[in-house]
Amino acid sequence: MTTVVVAHESYIISKLETDAFQAIGATVAQTGNLETKEARQAARAADALMVTIQPVDSALINSLARCKIIARVGTGLDAIDIPAATARGIWVTNVADYSIDEVSTHAIALLLNQARRLPKMFASVRAGAWYDANAIEPAPRLQEQILGIIGYGRIGRTVAVKARGLGLAVVVYDPFIEIEAAQDSVKQVDLDTLLASADFISLHTPLSESSRHIINTASLDKMKPSAYLINTARGELVDESALLAAVQSESIAGAALDVLSIEPPPPDFPLLHDERITITPHAGWYSEASKQDVRVKAIEDVARVLTGNAPRSPVNNPIG
Repeated sequence: MTTVVVAHESYIISKLETDAFQAIGATVAQTGNLETKEARQAARAADALMVTIQPVDSALINSLARCKIIARVGTGLDAIDIPAATARGIWVTNVADYSIDEVSTHAIALLLNQARRLPKMFASVRAGAWYDANAIEPAPRLQEQILGIIGYGRIGRTVAVKARGLGLAVVVYDPFIEIEAAQDSVKQVDLDTLLASADFISLHTPLSESSRHIINTASLDKMKPSAYLINTARGELVDESALLAAVQSESIAGAALDVLSIEPPPPDFPLLHDERITITPHAGWYSEASKQDVRVKAIEDVARVLTGNAPRSPVNNPIG
């Protein structure tokens, strides 16, 4: 019997999965994670593995006796050892085109939250002060400010479009893309120029060894004291200790984060306890539509591979 294993505790198997896999003669099971002995045994016997953020390392991959595809139900691939999968002849897929609108909108929402000093306004009203200018000044005009985007893939480009619609000037750093800057109405710059010039910096680059802690003490020191950092990509892009120190020393004005290095964070997580740092619970991807899209597209790729076809959205080529 062909078996698909879903390895995520909060991913509840639904009629989407059961109907799709029943149609190709496969059963679906859920392990909750890939850490226990029982979960790894189930994975070793699976023909397909569907994961979200669970680490799929080379040791596990090399133990997969029947697996034809590891499907990332999402976008980021930093938790999967893709070379190991390729060497084992296993397809790796993701859903690269999902939640673009949601994440880009969330980044803009975090930007506007900071630009309009909304947390301070909320606190002022709750404290009984209907209008306390001292609580919200200074608030520069949005159309006079610059957004710096680090990473100019699908989401970064969509953020740029939305930001330009608000009147922001946009500068971009992405060493892997040659941008048609005039066509996109953005300016491609080096990282140091972006750090020094931007009033808001929004991260949209994948996590890799070269991008890990791309925001660190040295880069934070180059930012304006009035600048805000926005991260809706991966927590590990930011050296969080350096970020907290920069905010506390007023080297930068604050940050808005949808992702952290530890999720969920413990109650004593330092970033939770500075009002200049706004944190949302890794929810930038969410809408009812995106929640449906990501499952449907991941399921389709698994079904394609299990019926002898190439996947729609591969990130490797295990068949040469």
